[in-house]
Amino acid sequence: MLKTRDLYEVPVLFDLMVHPEVFPYIRQKAATSDEFYFLTKQTIEAEEKGELISRTIVDEYYHPIGTINLFDINENYGFLATWIGQPYFGKGYNTPAKEEFFNEVFFNYNIEGIFMKVRKTNMRSLKAVLKLPYAALGNSTYSGVYQKINANDEVYDLFVISKDHYVSYQQFTTINPAAAEDEVS
Repeated sequence: MLKTRDLYEVPVLFDLMVHPEVFPYIRQKAATSDEFYFLTKQTIEAEEKGELISRTIVDEYYHPIGTINLFDINENYGFLATWIGQPYFGKGYNTPAKEEFFNEVFFNYNIEGIFMKVRKTNMRSLKAVLKLPYAALGNSTYSGVYQKINANDEVYDLFVISKDHYVSYQQFTTINPAAAEDEVS
C-alpha cells in the first residue's frame, strides 16, 4: 500500500495531482511536471535529513495513486498531508494507507502525535478524518497550534492522533475485532 518516494513515479503522480478535485487541497503544488520533479527531489532529500516522512500510496498493482506525508516535524509532532488521485476516490485506499503510515511513524520513528488541519469547507477530508476512530478534535486541546494554523482567518479545524490513543485503539481491536467492524460500518 505504501512505498518510499522516488523520481520514477513523478509523471503518474503529476497527472493525478493536477485534477481540479485534487489540486486545490495539495500542500506541495506544482504547475509543471518539471516543478513536481524538483519538489519530489527536495522531499526525498528532506526525508534523508529527518525533516519529514513521505511515502507514495500505491494500489494493489503497485501503481502510484497519491502521497502521504508528515511535514513540519517539531518536538515529536508533525502535520499530516495526504492526497489520492480522483480516479481512486471512494475505493477504500485512504484509511488503510493512513493506518500503514501511522504504524510506521509511531513505531519506527520518535513521533508522539500527528496533527491534521482540515479546511472547514473540505467535506471529503472531513469525512475521511471522521472515519478514524482514534482521531480527536484538537481545536481547544491544542489551542496554540489551532491559533497558529488559523492566524489570518478561521479556515481549518485541527485534529490530532496521539501515539497513545492510536496504540490503545489498535490493542483494543486486536482483542475485540468485532468492535473494529462496528466502527467501520
